[in-house]
Amino acid sequence: MPQKSLPADFTRLWFAYAISTLGTYLALDAFPLVALTVLDASTTQISLLASVGLAVGALVAVPLGPWVEFRRKRPVMIGADVVRFAALMTLPVAYLFGAFSFAQMMAVSTVIAAADIVFLAASGACLKALVPPDQLLLASGRYEATLWTSSVVGPPLGGAAIGILGPLATIVANAVSFLLSALGVRAIRTAEPEPPAKTAHATEQRNPGLTEGWRYILRHPVLRPLFVNSVLMRCLILGTGPLLAVLMLRIVGVAPWQYGLAFGIACLGGLVGSRLSRLLVARHGERRVLLGSGVLRVCWPVLLAFVGPGWWGVVLVVAVEFVLITCIGVFNPVFAAYRLRSTDSAYISRVLAAWSVTNNAAVALSTVAWGLLASVIGVREGLALAGVLLLATPLVLPWRATKTTTVTAAPVVRESAAP
Repeated sequence: MPQKSLPADFTRLWFAYAISTLGTYLALDAFPLVALTVLDASTTQISLLASVGLAVGALVAVPLGPWVEFRRKRPVMIGADVVRFAALMTLPVAYLFGAFSFAQMMAVSTVIAAADIVFLAASGACLKALVPPDQLLLASGRYEATLWTSSVVGPPLGGAAIGILGPLATIVANAVSFLLSALGVRAIRTAEPEPPAKTAHATEQRNPGLTEGWRYILRHPVLRPLFVNSVLMRCLILGTGPLLAVLMLRIVGVAPWQYGLAFGIACLGGLVGSRLSRLLVARHGERRVLLGSGVLRVCWPVLLAFVGPGWWGVVLVVAVEFVLITCIGVFNPVFAAYRLRSTDSAYISRVLAAWSVTNNAAVALSTVAWGLLASVIGVREGLALAGVLLLATPLVLPWRATKTTTVTAAPVVRESAAP
């Protein structure tokens, strides 16, 4: 039976995601480069820029998840895009007027991190409303392929733009991408469903729905272990990313262009994985693919502790990261489709916001923690320890089959029309 095409309005939503993701990867290294070249920032300041903005942005976004839930999602997405555009554009404007500062960069990174979470929470609900349940895997696979395509082509193009036009050029490009994303969302024609109303119980609370996203996840027999696994994976892979950079660039002596090439090639694995995910699910079933790819993705990072000088070290990094990212490319669309399909529409924005807030905060804290630990035990030893700990993370995957994944949640009732 031929695969039905995705709705036209999904293409408009996907365009918004694709253009903003490409813009983000174009400017992937822009903030640290600007801090280094324009402000002569220290190593500590660069670390703060990478972690504190993410953590504070997550904290700021905590009350916004419930706020997003009870409002129409497309205006929220457009608003988040406009906020990100405006925040980024303050940087080149301040530079032109000689008012550029590290404090401003910290503030902008915080605003961007919070707006990212708001956009993600709203876009997940929008995606679920536009795409039938049986096509969510296809849609998620397209998102995953777009992410990895952007990660392959974005940094090299961004690097070239920085070399020719300066580091602020990619920040402007990223800002414009958010404006184009807002236009893509604005072009969606399908009538948006009414947002859920607050429950009578939530209306009486001081902060209605503030923790409902976490409660929903923790009550769910499958989302709960997937949530714990997601946090652990991010802490051990993303949190140790700077250690691998230090190992390759400072200890081993790999040239920056070799470092960039290694990860550019490895990211092609995400394209392979995203293409394989739907085929594997059709042949082996969603549960087997989710668990199998969840196990396979943790088998390789421990080998990164053995990276040595010369081309063989670069080849080892490419091989390990390629297999790792391929497994992630298989896992992520299956996981994303399952999470959307199994979450009650009245809770989807809060669930996604809670997930993002936790992941961002965990990555920020773990990045600092791994940096401190590596300063005591060594960079290679830190990578080796993270790799060993990763091998244990599949234990928290949802191995026990459940007859139902329905969560008993408070009924959603309509409030009166009175203001």
